[in-house]
Amino acid sequence: MNQWELPACVDELKKSSNIKLIGIHFHVGSQITNLDVFKSLCLKVNELNTWFLERGFDLKVLNVGGGLGVDYQHPDENSINDFPGFFEIYDKFLERRTGQEVHFELGRALVAQCGSLISRILYVKNGIKKNFLVLDAGMTELMRPALYQAYHKIENISADATNPKVSYDVVGPICESTDCFGKEIELPESNRGDIIAIRTAGAYGEVMASGYNLRERVKSIYS
Repeated sequence: MNQWELPACVDELKKSSNIKLIGIHFHVGSQITNLDVFKSLCLKVNELNTWFLERGFDLKVLNVGGGLGVDYQHPDENSINDFPGFFEIYDKFLERRTGQEVHFELGRALVAQCGSLISRILYVKNGIKKNFLVLDAGMTELMRPALYQAYHKIENISADATNPKVSYDVVGPICESTDCFGKEIELPESNRGDIIAIRTAGAYGEVMASGYNLRERVKSIYS
């Protein structure tokens, strides 16, 4: 809802005996790594929290959403978010009245680095201008790259690290042009049967998976 629509919304709420306003919910974006954004959010929440109180609505819930990003490029170096810094901002800048609840939606930040998609190379196709690694996993197992060209770090975890580097397009086995995990990925020279890890797949991996093309769901292994 646009802020300029709020007065009309309040008028409707006051007319209705079947609707009770208990809170407000904010979404400022996704994959946010600049914590200053959340400071600005706090100031906006404070403004609207006061605005509603002045009009007779003592809100019970302030839902500040999620948006806290993760480091897809360096999953090992930055496997855990700066949660202390994140919550310190809200503790310092968010004005809460007695009894008010603050809700967070931090799914990606909590679980993204907890999962990797493990796949095996079915074929290595070496061309004049391009080389391809065809995996047994595809967009049915991890939709994000196909859906909006999202980046996930790709590693060959069974190849000899001293092998010469080769540039590969890493693709799935499904007959779709979007079934691609990454283009021109520098990896040690790879062979059929090598094991590939596609990192930071703990968020949006399994929940967006499908059985398209009669593919069976992959197993989840917890350790």
